[in-house]
Amino acid sequence: MKKLLSFILCCIVLNVAAAVNEKPFTVPAIKEWRGGNGTFNLTQGCKVNVASEQLSQVGKYLTSSLELMQAPKSGNETGVINIQLCKNKKIGHEGYIIKIESKKVTLQANTATGALWGVQTLLQISEKGELPCGVITDTPDYRLRGFMIDVARKFAPMDYLKELVKTMSYYKMNTLQVHLNDNGFKKYFNDSWDQTYAAFRLQSERFPLLTATDGSYSKDEFRQFIKWAEGLGVEVIPEIDMPAHSLAFTKFRPSLKGYIDDHLDITKKETIEFMDSLFIEYLEGPDPVFCGRRVHIGTDEYSNADKAVVEKFRALTDHLIRLVESYGKQAVVWGSLTHAKGDTPVKSENVIMDMWSNGYANPVDMKKLGYQMINICDGYTYIVPAAGYYYEYLNYQFLFQHWTPAVYGSKEELVFTECDPQIEGGMFAIWNDVCGNGISVGDEHHRIFPALQVIAEKTWRAIRPEGTSDEAYAKWDAQRKNISEGPGVDELGNFETTFATLNPKTTLTGKDQPRYQIGYDYRVEFDIEWAKESEGTCLTTSRRAKFYLADPINGAMGYTRDGYFYQLAHTGRPGVKEHIAIEGTNKTTRFYVNGVLIQELKWQKRIAADEKPYNYVQTLVFPLQQTGNFKSKITNFKASHLK
Repeated sequence: MKKLLSFILCCIVLNVAAAVNEKPFTVPAIKEWRGGNGTFNLTQGCKVNVASEQLSQVGKYLTSSLELMQAPKSGNETGVINIQLCKNKKIGHEGYIIKIESKKVTLQANTATGALWGVQTLLQISEKGELPCGVITDTPDYRLRGFMIDVARKFAPMDYLKELVKTMSYYKMNTLQVHLNDNGFKKYFNDSWDQTYAAFRLQSERFPLLTATDGSYSKDEFRQFIKWAEGLGVEVIPEIDMPAHSLAFTKFRPSLKGYIDDHLDITKKETIEFMDSLFIEYLEGPDPVFCGRRVHIGTDEYSNADKAVVEKFRALTDHLIRLVESYGKQAVVWGSLTHAKGDTPVKSENVIMDMWSNGYANPVDMKKLGYQMINICDGYTYIVPAAGYYYEYLNYQFLFQHWTPAVYGSKEELVFTECDPQIEGGMFAIWNDVCGNGISVGDEHHRIFPALQVIAEKTWRAIRPEGTSDEAYAKWDAQRKNISEGPGVDELGNFETTFATLNPKTTLTGKDQPRYQIGYDYRVEFDIEWAKESEGTCLTTSRRAKFYLADPINGAMGYTRDGYFYQLAHTGRPGVKEHIAIEGTNKTTRFYVNGVLIQELKWQKRIAADEKPYNYVQTLVFPLQQTGNFKSKITNFKASHLK
């Protein structure tokens, strides 16, 4: 009898143990989980309570996000989510604690930012279904988790920057550095500085002709963007890069030209005055354009051939740091002081350094000097699309297994102690060195999103007791692909659609519907009975692309996006019936008529002035926002992903 009772008790214990919920998967991973039993159904019908006005925006974000993510409208009307402030030293500024019970969820944080990160965790878990009951305690390993985007050499419209911030917030990435000015390499422009592309992307009232005409941000637009992003937990760090990378400035004012055309002459008083006045334009006043906490002053890759010039460079760096600080901002600089080694002191206290190259700034030495460091090492985290060097797509497995913000190289002295207080965190970057190479915003995002996921993972959870084996990576990689870009975001175009008849002048997506294009790898096909179409007639359009039935130049089929035009070798003939298909990947656009491949627009190999190859890209993220005013009859329209 005793043996039977023992057996029954053992079975009960085993069943209870088996019923304990496993840790839910999120990116970045939850740090601590104590599993419970049962689930909570997170629906639009749940009641959201916030304990203070400080948390009101967080509560509204949760409510609106559930709607955008098309969570069930009903099913748990008695469910309650309580969002509260607390005083818990263990979780710090950005941490949070969530207790999930079958009837209620309680989220506690010391700050609104911590509460927002807790909400993002709940939303990510809810993508898989009901929330498993249990207790989450979560804090980041690093204070700064971010991304740098080069909008100077490939303009990113403000609507994309906002979508990017939404996604960053969803993955608890809290810093976006915006590189506002730069230029191409003259080898891609017939070896001529006069022909080389350069741009400064901000409106300037002091120097109106300085602002790029092919894409820029107004002062008010950029100011409001910084403030809006802050509400999503993302700090925007604006960067004006000088005295190198300055062709936009020397084209505007040739008298500032230094030893080569894209470098400023820092020996001239006039140059310093110009630089000061440009920064001051965005720093001054009661409501400055650069209204965030930090401003990046550039200062990288200037010549060190002349010691006297090196000392001038160091003095200029120190001067700009103090200029920014005089307006109450913290200065951020590119690491360059090993390359520009000299005697002139450069302020290090409370200065942040982007550590991008150990040759330009040795991290061991910079740490000794007292700089706060961001790991954005080029050999690990630089994406340069279609250039043939650095990364096309980051090496996600290597980063997951071997990289953290404490790893600056493979040598022992370049691997620091995790969570060293002088290491702010880590970032990755996308550079557009090869200006005019056909890369689109859609192409950039295709590279950015998976990189964002892995950098988010390794900056929030650098220390991983569960390990980083091949098996651990494979499991993580498979699961991270199933998490979306965030509430109301679908820049990847991860949807499919069909229309028995595609009518002209029709909106294909709802007002709040994020889906406006189909992304790689896709196939769009339809039957068409051609009518005579005016030049410039579109089949479909989106905010960034147009697909023409009759292009505006000679009436052939074609497409345009991001200022690039691509013509297809086919012209519709009135009265003819055809089946048209377009297939798009991140490398090629294929065009079929009646099942026959008519044209394949691949990456084109081109040769620069230094005789090195680079690529010209002819891709298309297919537009599906609205239809044009066509006269032809379109039936059996289908947009789907290639298997």
